[in-house]
Amino acid sequence: MYARRRRGYFLMMGVCIVLFVSAWSFVRLWSMPAAVAMCVVAMVIPPVAAMVANRRGPEDRWWDDPSGDPQSDEWWDELDGKKRR
Repeated sequence: MYARRRRGYFLMMGVCIVLFVSAWSFVRLWSMPAAVAMCVVAMVIPPVAAMVANRRGPEDRWWDDPSGDPQSDEWWDELDGKKRR
């Protein structure tokens, strides 16, 4: 799962760099509004890429990780029905 999220992140960031560089390398010579539009699209990609890279899948059980506080962990285990009193 981690590899798929990482691959998606790097793919989106690669597209962002390609859009930005191509917009100001040669698209601006053809059309300035198109270059600006490409930069606006490139500006939106990094936050979306960060969300894609940091999302949790259904099999990621981060909420079951112990917090480090024994009393709190015992309380949550009791609420979840993991331990009997």
